[in-house]
Amino acid sequence: MLAADADRERTVDVLKAAFAEGRLQQPEYEQRMSTAYQARTYGELQMLVRDLPQGPSPMMSMQPSQPMGYVPRTFLPPPPRTNTSAVASFVCGIAGTFTLVTAIPAVILGHKARREIRRTGEAGDGFAVAGLVLGWIVSGFFGLIMFFVMFAAVAGSGG
Repeated sequence: MLAADADRERTVDVLKAAFAEGRLQQPEYEQRMSTAYQARTYGELQMLVRDLPQGPSPMMSMQPSQPMGYVPRTFLPPPPRTNTSAVASFVCGIAGTFTLVTAIPAVILGHKARREIRRTGEAGDGFAVAGLVLGWIVSGFFGLIMFFVMFAAVAGSGG
């Protein structure tokens, strides 16, 4: 994953703290800082602070309330954004069970959301699939009802 300027700054902050605590000598500190500002990936930044008590790599926690392998939130990449079409598909699918009108938009939005999720890497595939399933089930149920209504109308008029 490519590193952002904010990731580089957080890594430099960890290096500054380590230098201030006497964990790094001046030449090593300067070399790591220079490398941090030139780093292109998150992995390169991890390597610079891996041997320090703080950093983006998992470490043993001294506090019992934190699980083993705890990574400070500041060093984790932000969670992916949830696709809005996926959420809309799910909402339309739920509403379709009551109104029948929103079942088709649920299917359309679900397919659109899954295509966008594959392209952009956003989150929300579960919402899109749930919207698709609900939309197809409600549409199928409505189609089945329409079939029986038409069948009953034809059978009632012919006999």
